[in-house]
Amino acid sequence: MAKTKTPDSEISVEERMRALYSLQSVDSEIDKIKTLRGELPLEVQDLEDEIAGLETRLGNLKEEVVNLEKSILTKNNEIADSEALIKKYEEQQKNVRNNREFDSLSKEIEYQNLEIELYTKKIKEFNAQIEEKKSVIAESDAALAERTSDLENKKSELDEIILDTQKEEENLYKKRDKVESVIEERLLSAYKRIRANARNGLAVVPVQRDACGGCFNQIPPQKQLDIKSRKKIIVCEYCGRILVDDEILKESKV
Repeated sequence: MAKTKTPDSEISVEERMRALYSLQSVDSEIDKIKTLRGELPLEVQDLEDEIAGLETRLGNLKEEVVNLEKSILTKNNEIADSEALIKKYEEQQKNVRNNREFDSLSKEIEYQNLEIELYTKKIKEFNAQIEEKKSVIAESDAALAERTSDLENKKSELDEIILDTQKEEENLYKKRDKVESVIEERLLSAYKRIRANARNGLAVVPVQRDACGGCFNQIPPQKQLDIKSRKKIIVCEYCGRILVDDEILKESKV
């Protein structure tokens, strides 16, 4: 539902200044709640991403182990086939008619023995790879368990803070919407732009001790009088923040 804006012509400059300072006060309270949460939301997101990465890595490693075990089974079958051929050729050697046939079968036997040596070597390599991957899997499992525990703790901590501040935050956002509804769009956009660029989130600051409450640069006496007159919106020439007189602090409460 779109917010109904009060016509600009019905709002005095002083009312706009009060509304801007009230908006700033509400936003500052919301900022405090976000500060209370600190880096927890980002930490939770980082842990969730890390856990997803670990789970993907573990899945890939386990799949690689399964494939290596299949390769070992294949090589064992090939060894069995070669051993069967050797036995067959040795039986055939008993019935050869000449030396040429005997030598030919001997070469086949020699070839199959070489194949068995190759298959055996491959099996050893596959077993070594499996052991290495199982070691990495164990480390990854431990890391996953640790990160999962960290995530549960961080989520619990964040949920507790959210629960404690949720009602207050909801009320502040309702108040924020109400205050925004009386500020003209152009001025509201300027406020948001200044706030986004301000290091401490302050777009509207009072003049205190003759200085800007944002950058602490001195404000000339004549400009202070203009600010106190509340006849026009005035910004700090140094930091660009909207300036209000310190009396508004006493008059505008969150």
